[in-house]
Amino acid sequence: MRAVTAFLIAVVTATTATANPSAWKRQGWADTNFSKRAIEWNEIMSGGPPKDGIPSIDEPKFQPVADETEVAANEPVIGLEINGDARAYPLRILIWHEIVNDTVGGEPVAVTYCPLCNSAVVFKRAVKGETTTFGTTGKLRNSDLVMYDRLTESWWQQFTGKAIVGEMTGTQLEILPARLEALAQFRERHPDGKILVPNNPNFRNYGRNPYAGYDSSARPFLFRGDLPEDINPMVRVVMVRTDQPTILSLNLLRTHERIQAGDVTLTWAPGQASALDDNSVAGGRDVGTVAVERETADGAEDVPYDVTFAFVAHAFHPETAIVQQCPDDDDTLKCVGTASR
Repeated sequence: MRAVTAFLIAVVTATTATANPSAWKRQGWADTNFSKRAIEWNEIMSGGPPKDGIPSIDEPKFQPVADETEVAANEPVIGLEINGDARAYPLRILIWHEIVNDTVGGEPVAVTYCPLCNSAVVFKRAVKGETTTFGTTGKLRNSDLVMYDRLTESWWQQFTGKAIVGEMTGTQLEILPARLEALAQFRERHPDGKILVPNNPNFRNYGRNPYAGYDSSARPFLFRGDLPEDINPMVRVVMVRTDQPTILSLNLLRTHERIQAGDVTLTWAPGQASALDDNSVAGGRDVGTVAVERETADGAEDVPYDVTFAFVAHAFHPETAIVQQCPDDDDTLKCVGTASR
């Protein structure tokens, strides 16, 4: 098993930073209302970089996906389509920036990715009825990215989309359906779509994975919470983001390729590389692509979901069991057989 790279190891000492609002105010958070919070201060850890040290992309550039030659066909992208406007956001870029503030199909959105959680979530970027942009705090909670909005400088949990510190504490961002898929799969679905390209190709070594070997490590990095007892904390799980979330192991879905969970259908297909495995994003092992859909009168529609690690799902939903085998007597979850491809 490959070791986590020096990029990660270098920030270990930052975890000893004091979780203290007085210190944070001196670090550029004078406009954050620390009198409002939904968490304990000791749940916040420093990830190393300061405020905006991992720079969000606020003026994204795109090109036709048909013209893309740098991104390999198996590389993971966040595929988003709103009102006929289809865009792909490669993880080779998001792994270095974590947030893209964009407008898609007329809808202001924040496209986010937390490498330590492998969590790809898209939100409407409206706070208090006003459009804003999001940036990175440099902080983590449960190993997950803590974002901030530039309207109130409240802190938001990326995995849940809920404000945890500041004026907007308790407010929930609207999560939009998106897919974490291989570029080839996005291109097949949206041949006329667009793909994000670096504003400055030399700003980072795009295509290199600074977290090499992370998703095969024994335990999560920069995490001090409880680990799940009956499953490897670093295996991938699929969380369907419904009112009562369903969480199941990716291995189970990979085995059956099609699972029915209530009125939602989950499918798996090969072809997508792990962004967190090899030194290069394109060189990662095949973890496949998940789609989650619900049938409506107008046809199938995507349902918000996430492919994350078991420790993340357990940290944020400790009350929800992670399904690892198909039950024989549960009509709400059925392994219905091999998906057609």
